Amino acid sequence: MSTFVSVKQLPTQWITSENFRSYGQVISASFDGKSFDAEDARLNLENGIPRFYIMRLRAKGRKFGKITRHVECTQCLGSLDGKDWLMAVAPPGDGDKPSLDDIAAFRIPGSCFIKLDVGTWHAGPYFDADFVDFYSLELSDTNVVDHFSFDFVKHYNLEFEIV
Repeated sequence: MSTFVSVKQLPTQWITSENFRSYGQVISASFDGKSFDAEDARLNLENGIPRFYIMRLRAKGRKFGKITRHVECTQCLGSLDGKDWLMAVAPPGDGDKPSLDDIAAFRIPGSCFIKLDVGTWHAGPYFDADFVDFYSLELSDTNVVDHFSFDFVKHYNLEFEIV
């Protein structure tokens, strides 16, 4: 017997520093020699060895049934080659699941990167190209010991589709 899974459309909005503030920071180019200020990424990488790497992701559509967070560090993501991409996020919150009403989707230009605050729920990156290379800054063991997911399909028979 199969269970019906509902699909909730999640409209995208172009990311700005203001509309992304509940989830982290948007970091854009600045001139060389600029002093550190509030526009720079506020990183928390003190709980382990930082890892900066490039990951190649293949297109997987725009639907998701799980969302993940990291509670030990911030994470920075950006695409290479100037390609735009999509990300769904929800604020960190206090519980072990995100609020369904707080999930938002953003279109992120390839000319900036995002820093996710500690505990920010996220699904993605998503994109329309066959593949996109992304750089990621997190801890060396983030995906082993600091990878907490919530399954919307299991708990709510629900998937999201970024539109």
